[in-house]
Amino acid sequence: MPGHDADRDLLVGAAREAGAIALRYFKRDPQTWDKGDGAGPVTEADLAVNDMLAQRLRAARPEYGWLSEETPDDTARLSARRVFIVDPIDGTRAFIDGQDSFAHSLAIVEDGTVIAAAVYLPAKDRMYSAGGTNGAEVNGRPLQASLAASATGATVLTSKPNMAPAHWPGGVPDMQRSFRPSLAYRLCLVAEGRFDAMLAFRPTWEWDIAAGALIAAQAGAMVSDGAGAPLRFNAPDPRTAGVIVAGAAVHAQLLAQRG
Repeated sequence: MPGHDADRDLLVGAAREAGAIALRYFKRDPQTWDKGDGAGPVTEADLAVNDMLAQRLRAARPEYGWLSEETPDDTARLSARRVFIVDPIDGTRAFIDGQDSFAHSLAIVEDGTVIAAAVYLPAKDRMYSAGGTNGAEVNGRPLQASLAASATGATVLTSKPNMAPAHWPGGVPDMQRSFRPSLAYRLCLVAEGRFDAMLAFRPTWEWDIAAGALIAAQAGAMVSDGAGAPLRFNAPDPRTAGVIVAGAAVHAQLLAQRG
């Protein structure tokens, strides 16, 4: 099988091409549909990016499985040793609204573990990647997650419902909350040390977090599900039991306050 560096390079190149496609639709009133069942909107840009990624990536690695938000699931992926896990546009609502924080999230998983990743924000021209020999980077610069010693006063990326007392039997952490629409971008911002933590407690789609999970981990963050268990990918039901990402000290404190 190809090495991790080769897989990473493949994802970075594909993510840049995805960005070029997305920007052709950005702020130009793309066609939009509601997927129904609470799944949210999808645009013609999502579908165009998905089509390109499926063609380019699967042609390059025909033996790899495929899991994408915008492709009907094929259980053949469960028998593949390596699998692409892709969100063509993470933060579609932000994309529709003309916000620049949408991302392309591309990962390769081997036996449940992410081995290569790229998260690209084309409107910011910010490329995050991980896997292989170079570790986690943004635009070629090494990433280092926050070394904050305490959750008290730390900065966290999360939605307001995740800070409800029901989630925190040990007491709601005294953190400064912010939000970004893209889960993949939130993970990368923690990897970059611009925020101390990110968390989500609802079931979380693998395509939203697979790439960012490796980037954060290789930047030195602790990455787990909402109960502290290691994340595993390419599951029959491709959702994790939430996600918590932070430096070691903050991560441990958050889990303790989760009870």
